[in-house]
Amino acid sequence: MSKQAQYLNNKVTEFLDTLDHPLRNEIEELRKCILTANAGLTENIKWNGPNFCFNDEDRITMRIQPPKQIQLIFHRGAKKLEQPPNRLIDTKSKLLTWKENDRAIATFKNIREIEDAQLDLAKIVDEWISEAK
Repeated sequence: MSKQAQYLNNKVTEFLDTLDHPLRNEIEELRKCILTANAGLTENIKWNGPNFCFNDEDRITMRIQPPKQIQLIFHRGAKKLEQPPNRLIDTKSKLLTWKENDRAIATFKNIREIEDAQLDLAKIVDEWISEAK
């Protein structure tokens, strides 16, 4: 078993197997990238897509519907918290579209975009987990 595959949650894989999603390869690449970016992350299903938690707190949710793109929603959990005065992480990456100082979205339409963004994305995931308290 590869290092990446050991982090994948079988229940999430089984859920995705039932969908016949046209961007399944993209979903799998994103799962691997996220789960290997920070060893403390776990995976489950939320809002009909893969969700990533740190210390049982939701932090990154994958929006897979409609099936024309994949979005990663970076957040601090289900409940709205007081906004920090500045963006949660200081990144020069163009991957994130900020909705609030503690909520951002990264959008991917194909495997090439994911491959090109892997280093930035891994850094963003790790920084987000460190700061999203």
